[in-house]
Amino acid sequence: MLKPPSKPFHLVLVSPQIPPNTGNVARLCAVTGCKLELVEPLGFSIADKELKRAGLDYWDKVFLKLHPSYPEYLAASPGARRFLFSARGAKSLWDARFEAGDHLIFGSETKGLAPEVLEAGGEVVTIPMLEDRRSLNLSTAVGIAGYEALRQIHG
Repeated sequence: MLKPPSKPFHLVLVSPQIPPNTGNVARLCAVTGCKLELVEPLGFSIADKELKRAGLDYWDKVFLKLHPSYPEYLAASPGARRFLFSARGAKSLWDARFEAGDHLIFGSETKGLAPEVLEAGGEVVTIPMLEDRRSLNLSTAVGIAGYEALRQIHG
């Protein structure tokens, strides 16, 4: 059984576009104790029925923070260790060393992380894939990264 971390991971979605992906990540947060942070603009309304359906009945167990912009997210979490997930990152997820309370940041399904987000600081990490593959589904990538981070702190 998973024990709640003393300092939860923050799963940060920057401009997600597809409600079921965000709902799936919310459900992941509910079952792992991670915190969900969303950075606007979003491609949907927080009240979207597809978003709610994907999160099922777990929404009351999700810590959710909404930020109007990436600079406002940064200002709300000064000093946080940030891992920026990009299909074009040079460092493998397998080489990243996570600590409780880290922020794992993911971009939109259609564009990934914007250059200004990548330039704002943090360690750029990629999830290993076969060559000539574009990317993973957002909620799949968040699940892989989130559970690897949890595995590392739970040993």
